Parts: sequence; C-alpha cells; structure tokens
Amino acid sequence: MNKENINKVKENIKLFLKAAFDIEDKSKVLIRKEAMDELDNFMLLCYGDLLGLPIPISYYTLEILPYIADDLEGWERRILNRKSVVNDRWGDFCC
Repeated sequence: MNKENINKVKENIKLFLKAAFDIEDKSKVLIRKEAMDELDNFMLLCYGDLLGLPIPISYYTLEILPYIADDLEGWERRILNRKSVVNDRWGDFCC
C-alpha cells in the first residue's frame, strides 16, 4: 500500500471512532436539552396556572406535586426566561 492509501485508512478510522464514541459529547447535550424541553412541556400542561394560564385539569395534577416539587422553581425560571416557546423549539432546526 502506498502512503496515500494508508492516510485514507487512518482518516476513515479516526472518523469512525469519533462518530462511534462521540468524543465531543454533542449527542449527550442534545439528548439532555430534549429531555429538559419535554419536562418543561409536561410541567406547563400540569402547572400552567402558576404562570397565569387557566388550565382546568390542574386540580387533578396536584396529586403528582410532591414528586416534582423540587423541579418547579427551575422550571418556572426557564419558562419565564423564554421569549417564545415555539421559536426556541424550531430555532434548533432552522438554518
């Protein structure tokens, strides 16, 4: 094998290992962000009345309040800091 082919093989192995082990942890960051967005949406459906949104089912969601009470303060800060939920969600997929 000549030197050019060896360099191509090395480059292909580097690319494979980079994708296989996700050295830069980009996928972990995206998964965490998606999980937080899903949690935010769930909390908004359950406790939107804390933000002033009239949601009639909030009476029934009080049963799960003890399980997620620790997350309420952070959730409220994240939601109130957003300019628009739609723009934040679709901004990831746009140019």
